[in-house]
Amino acid sequence: MPLLSTVDQLDFAPSRALVAGVSGSGKSSLCRRLSRKLDLTYVELDSLFHGPNWSVLPTFELEVDRFIAQNRWVTEWQYDVVRERLLARAQLLIWLDYPLHVVMRRVVLRTLIRGFAHQPLWNGNVEPPFWTIFNNPEHIVRWAWRTRSSYPPRIREILLERPQLPILRLTRPSQADEVVAALDYRLRSSTTS
Repeated sequence: MPLLSTVDQLDFAPSRALVAGVSGSGKSSLCRRLSRKLDLTYVELDSLFHGPNWSVLPTFELEVDRFIAQNRWVTEWQYDVVRERLLARAQLLIWLDYPLHVVMRRVVLRTLIRGFAHQPLWNGNVEPPFWTIFNNPEHIVRWAWRTRSSYPPRIREILLERPQLPILRLTRPSQADEVVAALDYRLRSSTTS
């Protein structure tokens, strides 16, 4: 199946969906919206991955396996160790392929807000001071910059290896609104038919 550019080409409302994109592109926000509209269970993969002091939780893979064993869910497509498992169960992959300036503006703004507010994230973690962007190669803003071009080759690989999986490519944030509305319409139409 080729990359889809509009949800009009989808003839179903998925019960298991993934959202892919660079850090800061809006994966979690779209997952939350889809969860509410389509009545899908949502868990933020970061909450399963990050333990106290940004350690990796040893239960991560087991928790992901439990989550995707369910029949109705949506989550982010990230963390190489579970990407294949997520894909194997998904009925739809939505790729947030936004322009670099959009993603970088979002990730910088989000990081600044979280840092200044000392907003608790997963398991008590908070964003480090923004100045650590200069000495921490794993800083989220540097991570987003470094991984910005990693998705096109991954998507090409999926198109070759899993041609039956619909991949919906969004190239601007306003398309996310269109997707949510159209999928909600499809779900309502299928339940009234």
